[in-house]
Amino acid sequence: MIIYIDGKYYPEEEAKISVFDHGLLYGDGVFEGIRAYEGRVFKLEEHLRRLEDSAKAILLKIPLDRDEMRAAVLETCKRNKMKSGYLRLVVTRGKGYLGLSPDRCKKPTVIIIASDLELYPEKYYREGLRVVTVPTWRNSPAALDPSIKSLNYLNNILAKIEGQQAGAQEVILLNPQGLVAECSGDNIFFIRDQVLVTPKLSSGALNGITRNTVLEIAREAGWKTREDDVRRYDLFTAEEMFLTGTGAEVIPVVEVDGRVIGTGKPGKHTTDLIRRYHKLVTTTGTKIPA
Repeated sequence: MIIYIDGKYYPEEEAKISVFDHGLLYGDGVFEGIRAYEGRVFKLEEHLRRLEDSAKAILLKIPLDRDEMRAAVLETCKRNKMKSGYLRLVVTRGKGYLGLSPDRCKKPTVIIIASDLELYPEKYYREGLRVVTVPTWRNSPAALDPSIKSLNYLNNILAKIEGQQAGAQEVILLNPQGLVAECSGDNIFFIRDQVLVTPKLSSGALNGITRNTVLEIAREAGWKTREDDVRRYDLFTAEEMFLTGTGAEVIPVVEVDGRVIGTGKPGKHTTDLIRRYHKLVTTTGTKIPA
């Protein structure tokens, strides 16, 4: 594996950053998870824009402009001979000292990793996931806006641990008002009365690129869609349900907190959406240089 760090490429065993990097010490930084399919990077421009927006929100100046960052991503894919896989693009505050203040971090660190990722075993795409609601709340937007895709994922990790202890494959986080926000690493959708519904961003959900892609696909297919306040009751009474994310893609859910969703098998609308999504990701995107 060849990894990009600050303009240079290193074999995996030689890829290192300082122990004083504030991304390591405090989670001070931003990232993007990006997928490549059959020699194309899917939604690269959207991911780069979201990275820039996240960085701007935390007053972190990315040392590469859009064209330079795009070129670095594609070159990393090329050097790893990547056709299909997962990219992790990270920008940290950089090397500083043991105090919280970022003013001693003079140069941000940029890291690009090209690797494989299997977030869920294949059987769950055929059979569906079992998910549970966990006690850990989603961070309030007043504390950390969910639109900032930061390196600090401890909120999500604590929720994931609770789900693993309950024997579930994924978890649902509620916001402080008791509304459904999102899962530990995915957005959530359900279908009821022929309408596709997902929580509003103001509920604490990440502005997911896969989330937006699925909404676009559904609307183009003639589906009715709605972004709304979502309660646990809405999930319990859903006819179909699925999760979306760059790593997860589109994956069905068949049980929530012991309540069976629909027939207990992935629904026909979900299956159709997965097919449409796979067609889109394998036929569009930014070409990786040969």
